Amino acid sequence: MDSTEAFVALNMIPLVGPVRGRQLVAALGGPAEVLGASLAELQRVPGIGSEIASSIAGWESQVDLAGELQRIREFGCVIVTPEHENYPKHLREIYDPPLVLYVKGTLLESDRNCVAIVGSRMTTHYGISTARKLAFQLASLGVTVVSGGARGIDTAAHQGAISGKGRTIAVLGTGINLVFPAENAVLFAKIPEQGALITQFPFNRPADKQSFPIRNRIVAGMTMGTVVVEANLTSGALITANMAVDAGRQVFAVPGQIDSPRSKGCHDLIKKGAKLCEGVEDILSEFEYLFPPAHRPATPNPSGELPALVLSDNEAVIFEALSSEKLSIDDLIQITGLSIPTVSVALFSLEMKRIIRQLPGKVFVRNLS
Repeated sequence: MDSTEAFVALNMIPLVGPVRGRQLVAALGGPAEVLGASLAELQRVPGIGSEIASSIAGWESQVDLAGELQRIREFGCVIVTPEHENYPKHLREIYDPPLVLYVKGTLLESDRNCVAIVGSRMTTHYGISTARKLAFQLASLGVTVVSGGARGIDTAAHQGAISGKGRTIAVLGTGINLVFPAENAVLFAKIPEQGALITQFPFNRPADKQSFPIRNRIVAGMTMGTVVVEANLTSGALITANMAVDAGRQVFAVPGQIDSPRSKGCHDLIKKGAKLCEGVEDILSEFEYLFPPAHRPATPNPSGELPALVLSDNEAVIFEALSSEKLSIDDLIQITGLSIPTVSVALFSLEMKRIIRQLPGKVFVRNLS
């Protein structure tokens, strides 16, 4: 096996994480050498006890490497390891850089100039519009926007970057073949066209409480700075912000209403020294050596307003039928005369565009907030 394949196998062995994996590779000369080492050789590596050594020595009984390599080929993603030139530059500098990144899309040299935009899954209209505006402006100016692919602020950040015709990278807390949350299927299909989906997790790894902090450290570690748009005091976005601080990166926080629980986390960050972010200039000024005002490309829309949404004929009919009154799919079929599949597809697309929302009981209204 080659070095990349060996890294994939090493990444899949239980009890071997990025820190231990790096220690083993440094001590034994490479990932293939680690996999081929005897139990005694493994135990001589500092910090590697008998349990971990036994797990590595018996890796072939625990890891389906051939199956994983086949899944990689069939899914159309690539593997990037610290040995590769396109491994994110800033990510190499953190304490525990991933041994492996599964990449669907492309990682470019220009992605070293990237900023994370993160926030709560439970959002307000203010948070969504602010995240989209900031991402739109950054992407328009050539800054790659990184986020975690979650619903809420993360989704708005990716959408804003795509609307700005720029690049965006979604760091997943699952295997790269899983779509979580499910409603982001359309978004996840679009992101590789203007950036990449990346994860350190093998195929079919589901999301859980452990996977999200692991994901968050990549978001914070691969970027120059992290912008928290909206977060309560228990939001995972604050974990990302703390990881950014630990990595020596700049943290920005967007202020909100003083009586909004969704803004408490941002206000707490500002009190602790995060840079107040009232607009894109607050971010760019921190990295002025990279983006001097005289050399910035013109923003397609300096106001930061996103271009008007384009609706298909069926979407327009459905949207026109909706109002503040709750309507079911059956109601919409009767009003519009469209078929069940046509109505279902249009409703899904309109939800993705955030101009309608589904309420409990599978009824729909225009998103007027």
